[in-house]
Amino acid sequence: MFMNQAYLKHTDIINWRHPVITELAHAIAKNINSETEYIEKAFVFVRDQIKHSWDFKLNPVTCKASEVFEYQTGYCYAKSHLLAALLRAQGIPTGFCYQRLSVDANASSYCLHGLNAVFLKEFGWYRIDARGNKDGVNAQFTPPVENVAFSVTGKFEKDLPEIWCDPLPIVVEALLKYKNIEELYNNLPDIQVL
Repeated sequence: MFMNQAYLKHTDIINWRHPVITELAHAIAKNINSETEYIEKAFVFVRDQIKHSWDFKLNPVTCKASEVFEYQTGYCYAKSHLLAALLRAQGIPTGFCYQRLSVDANASSYCLHGLNAVFLKEFGWYRIDARGNKDGVNAQFTPPVENVAFSVTGKFEKDLPEIWCDPLPIVVEALLKYKNIEELYNNLPDIQVL
């Protein structure tokens, strides 16, 4: 059984004790028969009801789980913050994962893509990606098979194997620094990989 409390903690960013988060978690949990069913319902809610800021050209740039829900928008990173808060509010261990992906078809620039890992009692850690589906992006909840938004294909693209209990500082800094989606898009967080 998974016992690491770090993946359940409340923070300023993953503020699952905030009243709007606890109320939403309670609403999602209504008429649910299992933890796995709750995870899927929370995932689908964030994926489908919270708009991806860049896809829909929506401001402001959000970071805290509660503000992602308040404004109903967020980049992939912020959406992962809300999903983690909703899962942690129900005592479900949830972490953060990242991929390094090409921003454009020419692979001239790269950025991190944020998603979650949730601890499923039946399978262990399982990555889920609530980024939001669109043409060419079809993330689903199909355990034990992962079905995330993007495949790593380029030479400098990479699935980062770590599961962090907190969002990466470089991600939080970018979300807090840039005030509109265009500024953030032009300064997406990235790390170098070998």
